[in-house]
Order: sequence, then C-alpha cells, then structure tokens
Amino acid sequence: MKKFYLIVIILAIATVGLSSKWQDNKDAKPQKKSVSKAKTTKTGKEKSNQQKMMKKLYTNCKTCHTYEYPTKSDPALVNCPRSKMISVFHRPEEGPIIVKMNDIYGKYGPVIFSHRIHSEMSEMSGGCNGCHHYNTTGPVLKCKKCHAEERKREDLSKPDLNAAYHRQCINCHRQWNRNVNCDGCHKLKENDSEQKIAILVNAVSNAQHPEIPHPEKVVYETKYNKGKFVTFFHDEHNKIFGIQCIECHRDENCIRCHDINRLKKGNNISFQQKKIHKTIDEHHKPCVACHQKQSCDKCHKSNIMDRFNHTITAGWALKHYHQTISCNKCHGGKIGKVNRNCSSCHKKWELGNFNHSVTGIILNENHKEIDCESCHENKNYSVKPVCNSCHDDKNYPKDKPGRIKSIRVVSRK
Repeated sequence: MKKFYLIVIILAIATVGLSSKWQDNKDAKPQKKSVSKAKTTKTGKEKSNQQKMMKKLYTNCKTCHTYEYPTKSDPALVNCPRSKMISVFHRPEEGPIIVKMNDIYGKYGPVIFSHRIHSEMSEMSGGCNGCHHYNTTGPVLKCKKCHAEERKREDLSKPDLNAAYHRQCINCHRQWNRNVNCDGCHKLKENDSEQKIAILVNAVSNAQHPEIPHPEKVVYETKYNKGKFVTFFHDEHNKIFGIQCIECHRDENCIRCHDINRLKKGNNISFQQKKIHKTIDEHHKPCVACHQKQSCDKCHKSNIMDRFNHTITAGWALKHYHQTISCNKCHGGKIGKVNRNCSSCHKKWELGNFNHSVTGIILNENHKEIDCESCHENKNYSVKPVCNSCHDDKNYPKDKPGRIKSIRVVSRK
C-alpha cells in the first residue's frame, strides 16, 4: 500500500513540473531570426514567393514552366502539348483573311490579326501546327473552344484565352523585335471608335507580305580541300526546275529573315539573314534528293562557277519557248545529247492540229494550208526552212512566211 502512495506522489510532482515548463514556453516571446540585408537577394525573395504560390495553387511550377523558379522576364514556358494533333492540310485561302480578337477586357481594344499573311508563310515554319496545336479532322477549332475566357478558373494548368493569345504571338515577335509593347498590337479603348476600327480592319485585310527577294546565286565557301567553292544558282532551281521554297526552307521560322539586328533605312527595311551554324549533313540535306548519285566535284569547284550557257555548252542556242522549261523535259533523267528534231519531243504535232504560232511565227494565209515538208525538208526542223521549193526570190530568215509573234516573258513563281 505504501508503494502505491509513493508512485502517486511521484506522478503528481512530475505533472506539476511539466505544466510549469509548458507555461513558461507559452509566455516567452518568439525570437526573430537575424537576417543580413546584404545577403537577401531578389532571387531569394522570388523563390520564397513562388514556393508560397505553389502551396496556394496546389500545382507544380513545372506543369507550365521548364525552370523550377521562372521569373517575369524569363517565364520559360513549356511547349503546348501536341500529342493529340491531327495533321490536316489547309491552304491559306481556306482560312479567314483577318481574325478580330475582341475577347479582351481592361483598357485595351481588339487586335486585328492578319491570318492570311501568317498562313502564307507558315509552310516554312511548321505549318498550321505552329499556332493551332490541337484540332480535329474537321474545321480548325477556335482558341476559346479550349481556353476559358475567365481569368479565375479551377484548372490553372491550361492558360486562359488572354494568356494563350499572348503566348502564341509574343514568342515569335520577341525574337525579331526587342520591344513587345502592348500598344504595338492594341489600341486604347478610349481612343477606339467604330470608324477607326473599320479603317484598321480594311488596312490589315489588304496588307500583303513584302515580296521576298530571291538571289540569283549564292556562293558557299567550304573547307573541302578538293573544291572550296560551291556556286548555287538559286533562280534556276526556282524558275526552271520548279523547286518550291518549302523543299529547301522547310524548318525555318521568321527569324531567318526578320533578324533582331536588321537595318532600317527610313521606311525601307533591309533584312539581314541570320547566320545559322549547320552540320555537314544539314547542309547537304536539301540537295541529296536530286544529287545523291553525283560525286562531290559536281558542285565543289576550285573557282566560282559561271552560269550555265546552253549555247556554249551544247552548241544550241535556246529559243524563248525553250528557255523557261525544265531540262528534264527534253533530256529526261540523264542529261545528254537529244534529237534536235522537234517531233522527237512533240510527238503529237501533226498536220492539221499543229499551232505554228508556238514557234514564234504566225503563218499568213498563203502558208497555212501547205505541208510542213514544203519548208522543212524531210521534216528536219532543226535546220532553217527553205523557200526555193516554191519561191525563186525568197530566202529565210530575211523573208518570213508570216509575222513575228509578240513575246511576253512571264517569270515563274
């Protein structure tokens, strides 16, 4: 019994001691940690604020950002997901000429966006997928179909409509313009009137992308010891061989021409192409589709090449009607000598259905109904025609069986 009382007394003393210690801790004022102002940095404050924000938002920063601690000046936004993208080819003319972005709140008015100009240039920079990162097999979905107009929303992992618009535009425009100011695209609502907006809509609707200057030739200076120079005749590949821009410039974006360091001369802009380092494979990639079976010395020469001259090389001066057609049209896959007789290529040319004006001479009434052999002996059209089979005092080309057709040369684009 004595042991029982002894245990009770010990427990009572221990309880009183613990209670007193708890009260002392409660009454004591919390001590502030000494923080050196010299060591407090902006980055540290930003990190602290971001950590608090993370707890408040219940989402990880890396859901939207590639950095753990993004900043306002460098948001480091992740790319929009394209895993559900269905590639559907749309021609620029299928889309609207302009898009009026008027779902804007605050002091700024609508943005009049030239969809046509951007879509015309999109082939060389990823196609429609550059902006439309999600679509179906039907019509292209509007942005607001997925992006909510309300700023306050439950799903913060998906940008609202305002953020989606800005993110899509600023990423590109920041590359070629240092100042991405609001008033570059927006007008203040207080200054906007229906008349001013109508004038702006008309101006943007009629705007055309400036014609892109095509160089006649580009000379590449390489380190290849057997042939330092590669002379690329750009205009021939485009106009004669019919190679479209996209076949070589497939993965280039606006910055290729719209360099941030471009020179301005009054209202004229002289674009400086941005130099991009490429590997050997990347340099040759556009060429191998046609030149894969040819050796290096086909293009690599010790000196800069002169333009190909059909008269000097082949001994045959091309007439105007042959100057703008592809070499393969006459030579086939392998360039070599061809039969100079017109009928070797123009097999459907027969008496009665041949339009002589394609030769550059429109026959007069006296010569329309006579046989071809009367002027072209043995149907050999590669030599000049004869007149003495019918005329004693006529001689070609001084005398012609008709009048010269006026020629209008139209360059291919």
